[in-house]
Amino acid sequence: MSNSSQVFESLIGGRKLRLETGKLAEQANAAVTVQYGETVVLVTTCASKEPRQGIDFLPLTVDYEERLYAAGKIPGGWFKREGRPSEDATLAARLTDRPLRPLFPKGLRNDIQVVATVLSTDRENDPDILSIIGASAALVISDIPFTSPVAATRIGMLDGHLVVNPTFTERNESALDLVVAGTRDAVMMVEAGASELPEATMLEAIRLAQETNRQIVEMQERMVAELGKPKFEAPKVGPSDEAVKAVQTELGGRLGEALFRSNKAERVAALDALRKEVKERLQETYPATEIEEAFESILKKEMRARILERGIRADGRGLKEVRPIWCEVGSLPRTHGSGLFNRGQTQVLTIVTLGSPGEEQRFDSITPEEHKRFLHHYHMP
Repeated sequence: MSNSSQVFESLIGGRKLRLETGKLAEQANAAVTVQYGETVVLVTTCASKEPRQGIDFLPLTVDYEERLYAAGKIPGGWFKREGRPSEDATLAARLTDRPLRPLFPKGLRNDIQVVATVLSTDRENDPDILSIIGASAALVISDIPFTSPVAATRIGMLDGHLVVNPTFTERNESALDLVVAGTRDAVMMVEAGASELPEATMLEAIRLAQETNRQIVEMQERMVAELGKPKFEAPKVGPSDEAVKAVQTELGGRLGEALFRSNKAERVAALDALRKEVKERLQETYPATEIEEAFESILKKEMRARILERGIRADGRGLKEVRPIWCEVGSLPRTHGSGLFNRGQTQVLTIVTLGSPGEEQRFDSITPEEHKRFLHHYHMP
């Protein structure tokens, strides 16, 4: 171990969670190695020195890189080099991105890259949770303006009892697969699959996950206290008060008329027409981007107020009212099966094909699952 390496440990779900920094990837803005059982994930984060010009979004990239050597395996097929990310890796990257992205300052335009690399896996403890924890830990101790530590916990249910971070083996028998990511004070993300569990059980599971998350957040706070770097400043963005007032004056009471329509296409067309009119009237006084930002700010406040204060959503429905639903089966004549589902203006056509066991998918993976017999593909026509 290098002299600069520092380790932080805590008992989570009956197993030791270990965060280490200062040993690997020292040229990154920050790097943290996370170990749980014998599963190890290295998370590095880097940021550009200057903001990217001409954009109005946070250029954050999150990569999750599985390495088959982590499970002691060599890639199959003709090419023995690691290939493109698997479906599981893509989903793990999204799982990491979701709770982090909202916590960056709104004005941050520097390119930021977070890379989680699975270095070792015991094929019992899922590395996807460690990716979230490591990404947060690396960001909070770096000079990147990210100051709210995030943790993630998976909850299962075995024999009627909730289990913190169940192993792959336990998850096969679990009635619940719940992932909760959160800060010290709030839940940021919930992703779950369950076997028809009651709401009270789900709430209890979320509460247990968040209590566990707080323990992990406290670990990161200790890291920040000992190792945290000064943060560089993100420029403040947003429309001026004068621009907001000017746009509000131009809108008058017409925004509510345009916004609250049952037909989505009509609603979008009405808002676009109103936005265009406001821009034309104010274009000599304010920049087009500032008018757009002011319009969006007022739009969000109007929609939020209607929902929270009056219980009315954009299409006129109440908070407990469901869009009209209709379904049919056997929509196509020659497929093995087909079904059409409609809810409001959302439509899904599902087609099923049955095959023999010999047609199951075999894939290289660092998880225990090596064969797949149910394949679900989707696309947006």
